[in-house]
Amino acid sequence: MPEQLPLWPLPAVQQITEVLEWRTDILSAQAGEQRIALRPRPREIITLQHRCDARGMARAAELSRAGFAGGWQVPLWHLALQPTADLAQGATEILLDTTLSDFRAAEFAVLAIDGREAVLVEIVTVAADRILLAEPLGMQLPALSVNAARIAVAPVRQGVLASAIEFTRRRQSDGMVTATFLLRDAADLSVPVLPSYLGRPVQTNPSLVRSPVNASFRNAVEYVDNGFGPVMVEPLRDVFERGEAITLKAQSAPARWAQRRWLWSLRGRQSSFWLPTWGRELQLRAAMTSGSTLMRVAPVASLAGYVGRPILLEILGALRFRTITAAIPDGIDHRLTISSSLGEPIPLGTKVHFMTMVRSDADRVEIRHGAVASEVTLPVVEVAG
Repeated sequence: MPEQLPLWPLPAVQQITEVLEWRTDILSAQAGEQRIALRPRPREIITLQHRCDARGMARAAELSRAGFAGGWQVPLWHLALQPTADLAQGATEILLDTTLSDFRAAEFAVLAIDGREAVLVEIVTVAADRILLAEPLGMQLPALSVNAARIAVAPVRQGVLASAIEFTRRRQSDGMVTATFLLRDAADLSVPVLPSYLGRPVQTNPSLVRSPVNASFRNAVEYVDNGFGPVMVEPLRDVFERGEAITLKAQSAPARWAQRRWLWSLRGRQSSFWLPTWGRELQLRAAMTSGSTLMRVAPVASLAGYVGRPILLEILGALRFRTITAAIPDGIDHRLTISSSLGEPIPLGTKVHFMTMVRSDADRVEIRHGAVASEVTLPVVEVAG
């Protein structure tokens, strides 16, 4: 039987903030970098907000007074799911899609009915479509049968309070309680299935936006000034660094879970991935046949600047990835050679974007879980591989 620590039973309202923290050493060289992971699994910190009446605030105060420095059973309300069938007293299983949350065998889950305080249930086995309970449901349900739409089921993890509990009283019987927990036993989530190119995943989430709109372009240089002559600029690295911030949103439960798995797979600043610019940089001047590897485009870069650049083509709703291998002038246009033919005609108006190899530029990732969607803003930086 899992350790029976006191439960933090208050249901969360409004936004839940989840922080994932890794540690990565970056060893920079002139032509690249080496990334060393010092923490294989992240530290997880969640901040829960509870809207309480006078009794609820008093209960939260007494709970924290009795066990502030001890361990807690913390419901993961941002991973809560609704059962796919009604629950009745005497039931020994709860039907739901466990592949979209972090339910674990020999651990606990919580039930919350109509947004009231949570109650613990012990899990024996986790199947893909249900969790099996150690004991039949009884006093956990307020009636002989409860409609599934009234029920929220959330996994439970052990944790400790990471900061002071904050109380904000609006009126005598209306206030907000904010509690922050450092969780134990982080999950080791599987990597989501994404399109890949040259051995690296491609982030093609359609909700991806860039924030702010402007990106930074830089190269590591040293300015040499002897005080008498002109200032000289000496490059320190061969790698051009392009930095920006991207924002990803996920609405449905599958999308939220996939986004969480993808963030796990990055392991902070450890892993790299392809990021399309979605900027439509290459504008076709002529259609391409199915077997052609020649692409005529409006000039946008120097001829040498095209070579070696990966590109993404949006063809009838599908995504195709290629690399530019050569570039020559063609009148006022540029003619590019791509690594292989696409096997289908490419009409004028096809959207063609550059792709950039990037990694996260932060070991600390903050996910904001709202009632409608989860959102994360991630700084990224261009890397060589």
